[in-house]
Amino acid sequence: MTLDIPNLRDDAMESHHDRLREEASEPTLEVPQGEPTKKTQIIAIYGKGGIGKSFTLANLSHMMAEQGKRVLLIGCDPKSDTTSLLFGGKACPTIIETSTKKKLAGEEVAIGDVCFKRGGVFAMELGGPEVGRGCGGRGIIHGFELLEKLGFHDWDFDYVLLDFLGDVVCGGFGLPIARDMAQKVILVGSNDLQSLYVANNVCSAVEYFRKLGGNVGVAGLVINKDDGTGEAQAFAKAVDIPILAAIPQDDDLRKKSANYQIVGTSASQWGDLFAGLAEAVAGAPPVRPAPLDQDGLLGLFDSKDTGGDVVLEPATDMDMRGKNAKPKESLEVVYDSV
Repeated sequence: MTLDIPNLRDDAMESHHDRLREEASEPTLEVPQGEPTKKTQIIAIYGKGGIGKSFTLANLSHMMAEQGKRVLLIGCDPKSDTTSLLFGGKACPTIIETSTKKKLAGEEVAIGDVCFKRGGVFAMELGGPEVGRGCGGRGIIHGFELLEKLGFHDWDFDYVLLDFLGDVVCGGFGLPIARDMAQKVILVGSNDLQSLYVANNVCSAVEYFRKLGGNVGVAGLVINKDDGTGEAQAFAKAVDIPILAAIPQDDDLRKKSANYQIVGTSASQWGDLFAGLAEAVAGAPPVRPAPLDQDGLLGLFDSKDTGGDVVLEPATDMDMRGKNAKPKESLEVVYDSV
């Protein structure tokens, strides 16, 4: 007797392809028209991975809460490290992971399952899929859908701070800009080409959606690990956005951050710096940036450091074939001179 055993691997692959086709067929995001009217300031913070967004946000949110503001901090980075400094290094259960577990158990997610508080700050992590098991951008979309079910639009906060990874460009990470979910964007960068490249990309996205009728603007740049070389200041001037704060490259800050210590408090020597940042963030209007092209960005740096003097040399067919290259007879007809 022959058993008809289904090919589970082929079935899984076909299911995966079906999901990709479904995602590809989704309509382009539409940008709402009109000025934002919600009293809550929803601010999206973008920057290159590892540039210090989480450090900046944890201390900024703590200082805002200390100043009497109601603040909600939402980590939208798949690394789920936005809230780690705020909670002394403890991992915060993510909305996506918790939702999956609750769904398997036939239960509903409650606010207390995913939102936690410390120092007056309310905080949560959206989370993301494990490597190779899904799209981080779609995870962000799913996370916000769950927030809406939990009553996000009825919550009473002065500020909602969204921590987004700036060097990932798929749709979910652009939601605050593309769908007018935030009133303004804050950039975090440093005096290095890669972080300013990411900041410039976000400026380009903001300008693109403004041309389509969107309202989101850039409130300014926070310079982290500022070593005084001036490239980030030059970038801010070139794209026409203000500098909200310059956080110095300091060993005390590095150690406190590594040990999950909050410095955004009046009890810290850095309290005035973050108090000034909180004031600047609150009052900075959303402006339209003037993003740079690649040459303009490279021009902010010494060409010896970036390779800006390199001239592109076209490759030839012979170059590509290498040792397999053979001379070809020309088809051109050559006439002897009379």
